[in-house]
Amino acid sequence: MNILVINGPNLNLLGIREPEIYGTDTLEELMLWLENCPECIDHNFKFYQSNHEGDIIDYIQDERQWAQGIIINPGAFTHYSYAIYDTLKAINIKCIEVHLSDIFKRDDFRKKSIIEPACIKQISGLGKKSYLEAVKIFIKNNC
Repeated sequence: MNILVINGPNLNLLGIREPEIYGTDTLEELMLWLENCPECIDHNFKFYQSNHEGDIIDYIQDERQWAQGIIINPGAFTHYSYAIYDTLKAINIKCIEVHLSDIFKRDDFRKKSIIEPACIKQISGLGKKSYLEAVKIFIKNNC
């Protein structure tokens, strides 16, 4: 399976950004870990991170012919990006929204996801294992 893994704003700061919430792995370490998990080695990944909404939208659109599944951690775009929501709905590729922290145990504004209705599942609070759980869902459902 060809899987896009998209990370939004400030996820490039993983490892130094509030490690008590987000962990100590850098984004590069997290993506390398995911790609090398036993469940993942038979799959192809493309990783992308941007702090810019339009760049994320362009990347999703540009890779829609390659991708068979999308794992997205939209970061702060989770809570207000109708544009990313519209893009995910338009391309008709199964998508899973992930978060490192438990968004339901944090600030009130973090509890509402604009992106979730465009996805088949939302996973939060498992740290880097949120990404692995998304892959497992794709495998289980033959997406």
